[in-house]
Amino acid sequence: MIRGLRTVIYPVGDLAAGKRWYAQAFGIEPYFDEPYYVGFAVGGFELGLVPDGTPGAAGALAYWGVADAKAAFAKFVELGAAEHEPPKDVGGGITVASVLDPFGNAIGLIENPSFDPSKVG
Repeated sequence: MIRGLRTVIYPVGDLAAGKRWYAQAFGIEPYFDEPYYVGFAVGGFELGLVPDGTPGAAGALAYWGVADAKAAFAKFVELGAAEHEPPKDVGGGITVASVLDPFGNAIGLIENPSFDPSKVG
């Protein structure tokens, strides 16, 4: 029944600051922008920001696909994210890393040259 990642929602507390940071980090502007929710369309998936809830790295970790995990990790850190797990090769040409956004949420990054999204149904 599961068809893959659709939406990841991060609580940010300060929605305006979260919107600015995520727009810079992901290089896109939100497609949905209301006082209760900001939504970004990222590679066919939804990244949502909400002004309530408790940010933190203890929950589930969603991994966002990137072409170069080391470069993406460096960009996020340059934009103010904290290093959580530096890039590491986990085998099969796959590299994973994670950062903590300025609000305390963990963002996973995955470089997987073998993954073909056209084969996900």
